[in-house]
Amino acid sequence: MARVRLSRQVRVSGYYRLALVTLRPILMTFTRREWRGAENLLVDGSLDPGIVIAANHISWVDPFVLAHFLYDNGRLPRFLAKESLFTVPLVRNVMKGAEQIPVHRGTSDAARALESAVESAREGECVLIYPEGTVTRAPDLWPMAGKTGAVRIALTSGAPLIPVAQWGAQALMRPYTAELRLLPRKTMHVWAGPPLDLDDLRGRPLDQAILDEATDRLMNAITAMVEQIRGEIAPTERYINARPAGERPKLARPRKAG
Repeated sequence: MARVRLSRQVRVSGYYRLALVTLRPILMTFTRREWRGAENLLVDGSLDPGIVIAANHISWVDPFVLAHFLYDNGRLPRFLAKESLFTVPLVRNVMKGAEQIPVHRGTSDAARALESAVESAREGECVLIYPEGTVTRAPDLWPMAGKTGAVRIALTSGAPLIPVAQWGAQALMRPYTAELRLLPRKTMHVWAGPPLDLDDLRGRPLDQAILDEATDRLMNAITAMVEQIRGEIAPTERYINARPAGERPKLARPRKAG
């Protein structure tokens, strides 16, 4: 197996090495890969500056697919992950040992997680966040409305914000199920787009209007790539994942053009 050249800025802990040694051979064996846009993970031709990755979320196993894509292209992701993962035995040890960033939603710790992500991006790390906040609940697995954390990290840190679209992990494990289906082999499509154009928004106060505008641009970019991968057109309205338990997701405002 070819040796992967990583950014000189990354810190590869023992737990991260353990995960790589264990999981990458499994993915190499049981999946096919269509990786596109690796050049967009570079900043001025280098892997060393920090970047922020924002991706759609389609399955509980897609973090492994995204990590595989990024690692094979020289980036080692630091995920912003919900705090519940840090309470699961063994998983907790791996998450902490690999220096992933816990997000305690609805508390002051959530703000501290964003501060940690900003610091990591400034230090040359590859910070990965799911702007939807959870695995999509939208019909046909289209991207839902996004939250503002990804653009806040990018605008505060000054790091490029890279939209990433993926498709295929839902065939390994359907959303909100634990049924792993390795055979027959499935193709994992992961496309990284060019850095999102936020130049007109940088240096301005991060009020809600700025954050919403940037988030709309981000979700448009991700959705457009998902459309290309799937060869289908997404609905003109996105679903919002904000509802009482048991209710269907609600429709968001119409997608902006662009």
